[in-house]
Amino acid sequence: MNIVVGSGPNGLAAAIVLAQAGLPVEVREAAPIAGGATRSGELTLPGFIHDLGSAVHPMAVSSPFFSKLALQQHGLQWIWPEAAVAHPLDDGTAVMLERDVASTAAQLGSDRDAYRKLFDPLVKHWTELVDGALRPIGWPKHPLLMARFGIRALQPATWVARSLFRGMRARALFAGVCAHSTLPLESPLSASFGLIMCAAAHAVGWPIARGGSQSIANALVGTLVSLGGSVRVSSRVERLPEDSDLTLCDVTPRQFLRLAGQRLPAGYRTKLERYKYGPGVFKVDWALREPIPWKAKDCRRAATVH
Repeated sequence: MNIVVGSGPNGLAAAIVLAQAGLPVEVREAAPIAGGATRSGELTLPGFIHDLGSAVHPMAVSSPFFSKLALQQHGLQWIWPEAAVAHPLDDGTAVMLERDVASTAAQLGSDRDAYRKLFDPLVKHWTELVDGALRPIGWPKHPLLMARFGIRALQPATWVARSLFRGMRARALFAGVCAHSTLPLESPLSASFGLIMCAAAHAVGWPIARGGSQSIANALVGTLVSLGGSVRVSSRVERLPEDSDLTLCDVTPRQFLRLAGQRLPAGYRTKLERYKYGPGVFKVDWALREPIPWKAKDCRRAATVH
């Protein structure tokens, strides 16, 4: 038997790959519900479903692996908002990240051409770009495209915004999307999130799963079970199994240290012990009795408001 510890989307994807190869596999999950960061629940009032972690999933519909799975046969349905993002400004208007590059650029005044020059090539070659961005580190299939992306992606978001855009509207929109990195906007690589997420909005949109992100986890579990695999919830693993042929862990560094203990080489164990976690995220869930009365009414067209 092969064991996967952790039932987040990565753990479930790994288990599906093993099952597709005809290997017996079991996923073990400490929580009473599978899904990890793609779980949902009634966190406020009965009937109000909230996502515990991620809520908007452009990379799920772009994933080369997920796109090969018939997740819709296991209940997954996507809701496509009219606009990906609304970024309200102090003047009472909002910059809208529309599906169309030109429609987004038209809102940016003198930065219209700069925006199109930045994102038109990324959107045109989205399939190749996302394949290169999501594949394991190595020589890319499309080196020129990845080099063009990488030159900007390695930079801080503040540097890219100030060097490419002159107006507040374009800078605000790009910075808001870059903030999804949870990195300081002055940090290297923070621009990469703005580039990928904006390009995704234009290429595939920012969909949400009908019924909450739990629907994604449920569809992955359904796929795994249909291939002969299984998931055991409320089954905390305290130590790496001794009797499994293969054990894969979808866990954090500290959790892995607890699981593996002295079985790890001393040098690697020290690196894990020194791993520094990023800042925490503060999340508030609301049960609303009516739509939010946005001053900028365009905000109503977007599922995500910055």
